[in-house]
Amino acid sequence: MHQLNSLEEALKHFFGHDSFRPGQQRIVEQALQNRDLLIIMPTGGGKSLCFQLPALLKAGLTVVVSPLIALMQDQVDALQDNGIGATFLNSSLNWDAVKSRETAILNGKIKLLYVSPERLLAEKFTPFLERVRSQIGISAFAIDEAHCVSEWGHDFRPEYRQMRQLRQRYPDIPLLALTATATKRVQQDIIQQLTLRQPEIHLASFNRPNLYYEVQAKQKPSYNQLFKLIKSYPEGSGIVYCLSRRTVDEVAFKLQKEGICALPYHAGMSDTDRATNQTRFIRDDAQVMVATIAFGMGINKPDVRFVVHYDLPRNLESYYQESGRAGRDGELAHCTLFYSAADIPRIDYFIEQKPDPQEQRLARQQLRQVIDYAEGSDCRRTIMLRYFGERLQGNCGKCDNCCYPKPVEDWTIEAQKFLSCVARCRERFGIIHTIDVLRGSRKKKIEQYGHHLLSTYGIGKDKSSDAWKMLARSLLHQGLVDETTDGYRVLKLNKLSWEILRKQRSVEIAVTQTPASQAIADVNPRNAEAEILFEKLRKLRKQIADAQSVPPYVVFADSSLKLMAQVQPQTIDAFAQISGVGTHKLTQYGERFVSEIRAFCQEQKLPAPLPSTSQMTTLQLYQQGLSVAEIAAKRSFSSSTIIAHLSELIEMKQPIDLSRLVSPEKQKPIMKVIQTVGAEPLRNLREQLGESFSYEEIRLVRSWWRREQI
Repeated sequence: MHQLNSLEEALKHFFGHDSFRPGQQRIVEQALQNRDLLIIMPTGGGKSLCFQLPALLKAGLTVVVSPLIALMQDQVDALQDNGIGATFLNSSLNWDAVKSRETAILNGKIKLLYVSPERLLAEKFTPFLERVRSQIGISAFAIDEAHCVSEWGHDFRPEYRQMRQLRQRYPDIPLLALTATATKRVQQDIIQQLTLRQPEIHLASFNRPNLYYEVQAKQKPSYNQLFKLIKSYPEGSGIVYCLSRRTVDEVAFKLQKEGICALPYHAGMSDTDRATNQTRFIRDDAQVMVATIAFGMGINKPDVRFVVHYDLPRNLESYYQESGRAGRDGELAHCTLFYSAADIPRIDYFIEQKPDPQEQRLARQQLRQVIDYAEGSDCRRTIMLRYFGERLQGNCGKCDNCCYPKPVEDWTIEAQKFLSCVARCRERFGIIHTIDVLRGSRKKKIEQYGHHLLSTYGIGKDKSSDAWKMLARSLLHQGLVDETTDGYRVLKLNKLSWEILRKQRSVEIAVTQTPASQAIADVNPRNAEAEILFEKLRKLRKQIADAQSVPPYVVFADSSLKLMAQVQPQTIDAFAQISGVGTHKLTQYGERFVSEIRAFCQEQKLPAPLPSTSQMTTLQLYQQGLSVAEIAAKRSFSSSTIIAHLSELIEMKQPIDLSRLVSPEKQKPIMKVIQTVGAEPLRNLREQLGESFSYEEIRLVRSWWRREQI
């Protein structure tokens, strides 16, 4: 208990915080036990404190390896501002400054020294480090931005690979590796490259709940779109990331002309200009920083309210890092990505410049993952967190796909076809090849492998290639199929894939609507009932066409018939809304088609089931005016059982007054959400509505809605 008090007192004393953030205290305790640690904690999670506080509580000097001068400057300024002995040694200092700082270190006045990896491992620096070790001691090496060690990471730096020398030279000094992002593969690579000894791995959640993610289709001209977006944030700083230096200069210049205080930042500028602009931005002398990815690593500005990616980022890890520079203070912030397929060849050009074919393959796969994110219709957070191996339960409610969801449809049969094709191709191919087999492509590659002989060849002709891609993306994002990450996008079935194939699991996907004028296949009827009605309407169309001696499509196109079968309009007004029904055809054929649809709908109505004895008992007590709680007490049942009875009675069209159970002002929003996102599952509806609506209320209103559909 004493240890806890002293740690919290130290935290308050040095940093002014009353309590640790999640995960910090355990990391500090282990660092004080001289353990090797791998700490993965998202931007804004309080990573730096995990090595700074132990450094202050241990004897000797903690050496912090940092890749950027700007990052060192920023951290040292913040520490000195807290009265902590910290300094840095880098190429920006003259000889006198270096000497005076080295003297301060040897006199024990400094607890944290920031250096670059190049300086740390330079031969001429070794004697000084040896003197530090013998005179005052080195308490730990903290390697910040440790993902730079790994060629699988998004920001690989070859000089970081040499850091393994630290372990060889100083085997008894603990190593702490810290990064904001690392996939499982990168984590393993960091451990291996730095030769960490049985490190404790601290993996904080990658979820940043205060960030709102959205993707906007890039318009022409895209500058106007950006200007409008920035004007919608009258207060707060923002960063605009661009792919090229030229774009940075153009956008910054245009924004300045429009009266927005915007500054450029890229590697083509002088160090002085970059440093000046960065300082102006950090100090709120400028609202917007327009930058290439050269800007931002380790920039600790907590109140960035928006980050806009004007061009497509190269991989999801970079996007997570860069967009994550918004909202470090935990307040709401916006992350917007402008997406255009025209950006893809530009990034592909950069990839072509890589000398190693394996690196090219890996970069292309990473680019594909960004495209999948941008084009995906699932929750953006789910897609991003899954990339880091983290599962999000339900939807986040803070991204464009959750707040403005596309219609959800049951695509179980299509998923079974797709996964079956993956299995028959022996899990050795990617999305495009699988789709080619499903759609009966005549590509040479398919015949070479004999895949034109598979039972799944051509069974997906009824869907467009884009529709199959949409399904494939959704299966990946929902974790219903896996994909290799070594540069080759090979699909692999997992436990959930087999559940779908065995009909133990259904698949729902958010569907991007396709215009009625597209291929008929894209407006495929969703269920058996629609298929039957479609056939009836085809027969009617044939009769009319024969009587008039015209081809059937002259009466109505197939796409119109399929829409009729799906929507099932039972009035002339509703029929007039169907795509392909003009005034003339409405007058000529309207009545006959509506009569056919109406007759079909009447046939489909099944007699309502009769309530069970137990349900009847609940109904009688309800009619006596008893509340749900009173009925439950009288029958020795739980309230949820009584709610289940009442829900089922409502669907059976029994005399239940819904307003007695759910207030009318609550009924409306529940109905609205059901009409928007569908009636299943209940959990999804609750997440959309929020905690002020109970599951019981939603269930009762859903039953009423279903009753009205019958």
